[in-house]
Amino acid sequence: MLVCIAAMSASAAQRPNVLFLVSDDLNNFLGAYGDPRAKTPNIDRLAARGVRFEHSYCAFPLCGPSRNSFLTGLYPNSSGILNNAQIFRQTIPSHVSLPQAFRQAGYFAGRIGKLYHYGVPKSIGTNGHDDPGSWELELNPAGVDRLEEEPHIFTLTPGQFGGTLSWYASPKSDEYHTDGMLAADAEWVLERCARQKDRPFFLAVGFYRPHTPYVAPKKPYFGWYDEDRMPLVTGVQEDQTDLPAAALGSYKKEQDKLTDQLRRQCVQAYYASISFMDAQVGRVVSALDRLGLAESTIIVFTSDHGYHMGEHGLWQKMSLFEESTRVPMLIVAPGITKPGTVAGAPVSQIDIYPTLAELAGIKVPANLQGQSLVPILKDVSVTGRNWALTQVSRGGGAKRFFGYSLRTPRWRYTEWNEGQAGRELYDHDADKKEINNLAEKAEHAATVADLSKQLRAAVQATFPPGGKTPELRDGLWAPNLTDP
Repeated sequence: MLVCIAAMSASAAQRPNVLFLVSDDLNNFLGAYGDPRAKTPNIDRLAARGVRFEHSYCAFPLCGPSRNSFLTGLYPNSSGILNNAQIFRQTIPSHVSLPQAFRQAGYFAGRIGKLYHYGVPKSIGTNGHDDPGSWELELNPAGVDRLEEEPHIFTLTPGQFGGTLSWYASPKSDEYHTDGMLAADAEWVLERCARQKDRPFFLAVGFYRPHTPYVAPKKPYFGWYDEDRMPLVTGVQEDQTDLPAAALGSYKKEQDKLTDQLRRQCVQAYYASISFMDAQVGRVVSALDRLGLAESTIIVFTSDHGYHMGEHGLWQKMSLFEESTRVPMLIVAPGITKPGTVAGAPVSQIDIYPTLAELAGIKVPANLQGQSLVPILKDVSVTGRNWALTQVSRGGGAKRFFGYSLRTPRWRYTEWNEGQAGRELYDHDADKKEINNLAEKAEHAATVADLSKQLRAAVQATFPPGGKTPELRDGLWAPNLTDP
């Protein structure tokens, strides 16, 4: 069932375009978010054009579940996608995805690079675990980072790159790398769109960096970050003393190999990859401006989840700490947003689908679980739902259980296996790095009780009406654009 969301800004005569930019494994190491080291001038300029969401969170800090979530507008418990290498058509095949809703409304919908899950780096240059019904055009370039340079990449686990810490300072310049080729393809598609003025577009560009392996041109990007000055997290053992085991469940044994020198090289490569990706964002947005499309195009920039760089002794993703769950999110909506404004209320990426639908005035499934952010885009003092929920899994098979974390303006409250495997409480007014777990402190018992009640109600609402997560179906499905 589809419902129509009417938009003040959308009319039959002038429907807005959408440029949807997604980075991979990007945390908030951005100048626009106050990072003192990051050299990200293009993303910073984009933030200055619209609304920057200070507290935006993913639904699940893993590529596949997160991407399926924000592209369906459903929490993972309703999409049924709780792991990588899966697509929502295996669980809820009749659901209309975000880009598919735009296609059904007459939009040209194109994808360049990674939007749904890909096995990085091996699936670069293919469609990955994609959904054919979501796109009219699919472009999958592969650069030297995929086709030539893997033998030169340093990795903690020989022969593995995507799931382990790995990096390389490439001698090749931007245009030879996959993300540089993505930006060039985006320019080409935007030029086509600019010529066809009677048909709006939904163009999604999914960059692969800074996902491992952190491969980027040595010049200039690695040179912008002095290895010897890269920060190292200290006090990890003291930090971990009040944490339940599940909170540290994303740690990988191979990370014991990290010396201080390797940690600094890793951080340097991550920053370099971010700056390289930033340059490609700048190229795409500049093309939008040059072609006269900016005033009629909504721009969204985000990542699929956050990322650890040693905080709490963790690296990469799959935790429920702020570093892993928080994502950058920028929205520029001409005629709606005010330049350089900042929204402080916690929001979720599942809010993207209903927001874009309202701005464009298109029909959407009635079961979307997010809120429209349009009221916040118009007035950043509006709080909306004012909390965000993130889940993650631990264990496997019959021993699998989940952790859920509720982020309010002041608190992060986490329950592992409904509290049976531990609880965490952090006061962001006093402890933004989430060092002091207050969950077992007697003076915070009332706060824990209140937040536990709120969290459990929020978790219940993430399931479909029947209360059961859809199961994966065997076999393939027959793609169907109009009546899936």
